[in-house]
Amino acid sequence: MARKKSEKSSLGQRMKAGREKMGMSVADLALETGYQPEVLKGVEEDRTVPPVSLVLQLSRVLKLNMDELETEGETQATKRRSKSHKKRVDSYAYTSLSKPGPDKHLRGYLVTVDANTDHKGVEFHHEGEEFHYVLKGGITIQVGENVTQLARGESIHFNSALHHKLSNPNPEAAELLVVVYVP
Repeated sequence: MARKKSEKSSLGQRMKAGREKMGMSVADLALETGYQPEVLKGVEEDRTVPPVSLVLQLSRVLKLNMDELETEGETQATKRRSKSHKKRVDSYAYTSLSKPGPDKHLRGYLVTVDANTDHKGVEFHHEGEEFHYVLKGGITIQVGENVTQLARGESIHFNSALHHKLSNPNPEAAELLVVVYVP
């Protein structure tokens, strides 16, 4: 029997159910995704909004359908936040610019990185590629051991399986167009 929208579980609940269905502990999932167990527990307990890279990793490892990641309640909460229309994760926020689908491999995001901030939390990494284009301000991006400074109008394209992180050492917020390819 199909579940009604109001009965959908949260991302954290679906993550936990998927993990348990696959017989994985949080520690196992940490090894598969590269995220610390504390971060994963925060997402499972709906205390932490996951970064895009973690959602992509969860989708791959737990075989979660990206189209089903937002519940009706989360959709309503997103609509209430629609004035800013951003999901905040530590010192950056992102807005999805593309619609997900089972046959779609590109995801576009508008990302804002707060001024004078260092990357907090774990480094991102996930299967695929990323393209970042700076629309406003500037950022520092570390991909593997390589550190690159990007200013307005500059871009970088890299293998997103490598650990990467963003920071903004500048006095103004940075705005980026980020395109993620997931095979």
